[in-house]
Amino acid sequence: MSGLKKYVMTYEGIKKLENELEYLKTVKRKEITEKIKVALSFGDLSENSEYDSAKNEQAFVEGRIVQLENMLKNASMVDEDEVPLDIVGIGSIVKVKDYDLDEEVEYLIVGSAEADPINNKISNESPVGKGLVGKKPGDVIEIQVPDGVSKYKILNIRR
Repeated sequence: MSGLKKYVMTYEGIKKLENELEYLKTVKRKEITEKIKVALSFGDLSENSEYDSAKNEQAFVEGRIVQLENMLKNASMVDEDEVPLDIVGIGSIVKVKDYDLDEEVEYLIVGSAEADPINNKISNESPVGKGLVGKKPGDVIEIQVPDGVSKYKILNIRR
């Protein structure tokens, strides 16, 4: 069992996955079952695109349910009250000076399961996340990213 991946997550991240799982199990499954019933009423399944589509959707949803259950079963929640304010870790909100963009940017460091780069939630496993974790305010770091090397200065850390 040591090969199972542990998903380090914030409380918010776990709740989001729990809500998605609940929705898929209670709402989406019923919708798909109804689509399959309707498609079956059309008769011949050999050329029934509605049936094929509903079955494909069902397979996707069931796969996602299994994935979410696995993630939640193997989740390890970060106690946000214990997130240090003097060193970057999961749960930290880090304000950095991005020298490439010449602006200040704020990132929330999260586990990979709840990363959302568009909303500045970056994974501790991403290049920038890895580079920031363990650093302190005032540190200037250079991080290898897909486009080359990016330079950041950590301005402050909060929860």
